[in-house]
Amino acid sequence: MTPHFPDGLDADRVLRTLLAAAEAAAELTLSRFRTPLAVENKFAIGFDPVTEADLMAETAIRKVIEEAFPDHGITGEEWDPKAADSAFEWIIDPIDGTRAYISGVPVWGTLIGLTHRGRAVAGLMAQPFTGESWIGMPGETHYVHRDTNAVARTSGVDKLAKAKLSTTTPELFSNGLADVWTAVRNAALQCRYGLDCYAYCLLASGHIDLVVEAGLKNVDIAPLIPIIENAGGIVTNWQGGPAETGGNCIAAATPALHAETLALIRRHGG
Repeated sequence: MTPHFPDGLDADRVLRTLLAAAEAAAELTLSRFRTPLAVENKFAIGFDPVTEADLMAETAIRKVIEEAFPDHGITGEEWDPKAADSAFEWIIDPIDGTRAYISGVPVWGTLIGLTHRGRAVAGLMAQPFTGESWIGMPGETHYVHRDTNAVARTSGVDKLAKAKLSTTTPELFSNGLADVWTAVRNAALQCRYGLDCYAYCLLASGHIDLVVEAGLKNVDIAPLIPIIENAGGIVTNWQGGPAETGGNCIAAATPALHAETLALIRRHGG
């Protein structure tokens, strides 16, 4: 299947740029993974870590994108946005899951996405330590691992009682949303914590069925939306609208599972 982008954007150039940017980032993140790291805290209260690897990897990603698409906008986790008149904007999180990264846990990933007029149209998550990538392009999502390049599909699970659920941490719901999270967790079959962006990609491949999170940034979710949607899933905010700007978000394997979970969230004040 040949993907088609808005405004006649060349799909091969987009794919090559995603792959080249991920490779440039991997050279910087992988060499520093499981080594002694200087960690800075971006928060005055609480903990939001950043490392040299985050900063350098985003710089490398931006360089690749700017060389391929100099007229496009760029928004990243670590550096100031690059404004542009183009309808296209790249969204970058060089290390999604920095807490996992500094702990030596290989569930962090490099997120790179492309949006058109605010809607996500392509995305990649690369986990260089395991050698895995998920690439969402219009019409298909591919899972790549060493010699494997397979079409990824979400599961057919359509009932919350049968769903394998994930969230990064219950602390996401500490700001008045604990009842919402408790209701969803109790209704699901099981729950796994601490997977960051990896959970969304496992959802795209049919291993996890549902991810529910709160307080996300655009860089946390926008690159993952095309991966899930083009694998057959659905991603929205808790109001059922677009999730590209972040906030409280739900990703589900099927529309029926999404609808049931959203209804439960609303009943408990979400």
